[in-house]
Amino acid sequence: MNKKTELKYLTPLNIESKHKKKKCYFQNKKINFIDYKNFYLLKKFLNERGEICSRRATGTTAKKQRRLKIAIKRCRHIGLLPFTTDNFK
Repeated sequence: MNKKTELKYLTPLNIESKHKKKKCYFQNKKINFIDYKNFYLLKKFLNERGEICSRRATGTTAKKQRRLKIAIKRCRHIGLLPFTTDNFK
């Protein structure tokens, strides 16, 4: 009378996390130098209010995020990107 009861599920339990780690855009595209004159690329890393997105949101590495920040600030200074706006994208 000592039978081990096993729990059976219709679908297997997924214990792994559902969120995959984001990969750095610049490492995937093999971009070594972030050019401040390429504002089409820099626009991808700004939110709709014109703020710089965080590393956590974009998945960039710390080194590339620092270079990205400097490039966006230079681009804003020469007038290619706005400092702030309501409807950016």
